[in-house]
Amino acid sequence: MQHLSDRSAPLTSITERIRPHAGLLELFAAYFWIGIQSFGGGSATLFLIRQACITRGWLDEVEFTRAWALIQIAPGINLIKITALVGYELRGWPGVVAAVAGLVLPSGCVTALMTAGFSAVRDVPAARAAMRGVLPATIGISVAIAAQMGLPVLRLARRESNRRLAAHVLVLVGAALLLAVAGLSPALVLLAAGAVTAALLAVLPSALRREP
Repeated sequence: MQHLSDRSAPLTSITERIRPHAGLLELFAAYFWIGIQSFGGGSATLFLIRQACITRGWLDEVEFTRAWALIQIAPGINLIKITALVGYELRGWPGVVAAVAGLVLPSGCVTALMTAGFSAVRDVPAARAAMRGVLPATIGISVAIAAQMGLPVLRLARRESNRRLAAHVLVLVGAALLLAVAGLSPALVLLAAGAVTAALLAVLPSALRREP
């Protein structure tokens, strides 16, 4: 499998770079801690995974965004896929097992316990009011993580050229509209985004197609 660190290559192209050593126990412990803190839905978990990878030097901002883009083209649960990809990048297949086990074990146990507990208090007015407040907070977390992941990519595009930035913004806005307004399948949106981007790069001058 390729690595995600070569910014001068296409998205799926990968070359080796020196990363901080991550032992299997460290990898398991990091994701175990993420699993324990994973309140607020998938966006909160993604934020914690991104934060853990960047603060430990496992991936930088652009590498993480590339990894997140890469996993979109495969079926399955995105959080599990990004966890497996990071584990493989760091320690190969043993890293996949350690990372995924660390993420799933605590969250699965806590979810089962919370589900059992919530069934006993779901009709309590205070509990129902609290649940109504969780929804907008979860949406806010989703917006924040989207901004954190999108801004590095847009800054990189801006350093290349205004045309590259405009192409990125066009694809970003178009994908959002196709998903939110037209109601297209995410798979179709990704295929359309890939086709549009390939067409745009094909008509741009070769100097603008080169990565920094």
